[in-house]
Amino acid sequence: MAILGKVERYLREHGVAQTRFGRMAVGDPRLVGDLRNGRELRPATRERVEAFMAGAHQR
Repeated sequence: MAILGKVERYLREHGVAQTRFGRMAVGDPRLVGDLRNGRELRPATRERVEAFMAGAHQR
């Protein structure tokens, strides 16, 4: 699944606003909006987003 699909599912399942998600995951409140507009993530940023969604941010 593409990263945007994973992010969209996370937002729905956790009831998180898109700007809050971006801030918490990578410090960028525009992240989700930019992804929706076609932004491609660098590998390191994608890894940070995926780690955040996997719960690594809670360690």
